[in-house]
Amino acid sequence: MKRTPFLPLAALLALLSAGLPGHAALDRAESIRLAASVLRIEAPRERGGFALGSAVVVAPEQVVTNCHVTREARTINVVRGGVRWAADAQVSDAERDLCLLRVPGLRATAVPLGGATSLAVGRSVTAFGYTGGAGLQHSDGEVVGLHPHDGGQVIQSSNWFSSGASGGGLFDDDGTLVGILTFRLRGAGANAFAAPGEWVRQLLEAGAAGAWRDVMPLPASPPTYWEAGASERPPFLRAAQRQHDERCADLDAAALERPRGESSGAEAVHCVLHPH
Repeated sequence: MKRTPFLPLAALLALLSAGLPGHAALDRAESIRLAASVLRIEAPRERGGFALGSAVVVAPEQVVTNCHVTREARTINVVRGGVRWAADAQVSDAERDLCLLRVPGLRATAVPLGGATSLAVGRSVTAFGYTGGAGLQHSDGEVVGLHPHDGGQVIQSSNWFSSGASGGGLFDDDGTLVGILTFRLRGAGANAFAAPGEWVRQLLEAGAAGAWRDVMPLPASPPTYWEAGASERPPFLRAAQRQHDERCADLDAAALERPRGESSGAEAVHCVLHPH
């Protein structure tokens, strides 16, 4: 299998219960409101097993998630608590890794939709989603980069996640959806990346124009912009790759200098092993 240091956030977040110093946290009432609009995705794969992810309600009976969560599925369920709703149609933008799902009968409130243009480096942001397909959790962080790509700005933030966080929501401190959690760079901090809300709005416009198609596996090509070959990735990801490789080389060198049996730390392990 081809290995990449970019990790899909495919079923959701690591909890930082205390948040980060100096970050304005959403109040309890706002957090509860947003939590009700971030749902779990279950997508059985044709080759067996399930892809688990998260989705955000962005319109009546419509949710958005990452295509890398749902792209192998013929059926997709949206779950909250013990209740499941089946998606009956989708609008996909595979290269941007965003899929809009139509979910008849879904009883959930759409979140306010914003975008990356409202952000600046240092702005506090909160991410919501499902860690490993389990309970809904959140992570506080801040914007560390806004990277122009394909008519939008991919958001880089310091929110921390475990594997399984794809499709969750990134919100500003007003409770507005500014991005959809998509992938992170392994073995380093401040390297969570989210698709901008402007791309979500374009998907909604495509749905309103009748672009809905049956739920079915998506073509393997083209790849998402972050899964493309190294030479085909956007410049900001190539730069992140170089920084990642340099950091991992430093960690590897430090690990070799440690006495046998002394731990090199989780970050070094991630750099050396690149688990996928």
